[in-house]
Amino acid sequence: MTSDKSQYSPLLLIVEDDNTTCEIIARMSAKEFPNCTIQTAENGVIGLKLYKEINPDIVITDVNMPVMDGIEMAREIRLINDKATFIVLTAYDDKNYFEKFNEIGFCAYLRKPIDFKELFAAVEKCSAEPKLY
Repeated sequence: MTSDKSQYSPLLLIVEDDNTTCEIIARMSAKEFPNCTIQTAENGVIGLKLYKEINPDIVITDVNMPVMDGIEMAREIRLINDKATFIVLTAYDDKNYFEKFNEIGFCAYLRKPIDFKELFAAVEKCSAEPKLY
């Protein structure tokens, strides 16, 4: 992958129930990757619907959300595309969440509050990695 981020144009789906957090992630990602396309969803049901419509390169998802959580959404997406790429965001230090997502498969698992340097490195890494899980 090229190191020139202005040439990098992934399609990102951000699934986060906190509107402020979602907006900040979207704005910061757009600034870091100016040619990327970003869609957002406030829960797993909407995230799953959008996934089916846009087939994003990477799904950045919160774990704990109303209506449908990130784990259930990721399981449903895996049924559609077993090579889907997930970056998981969580404020909880719960090994159970990690183990459940580990069974599903993820590219990066990041703790909140979000370290944007870490998030952007994960986006680049996840875009470059072959889908082996």
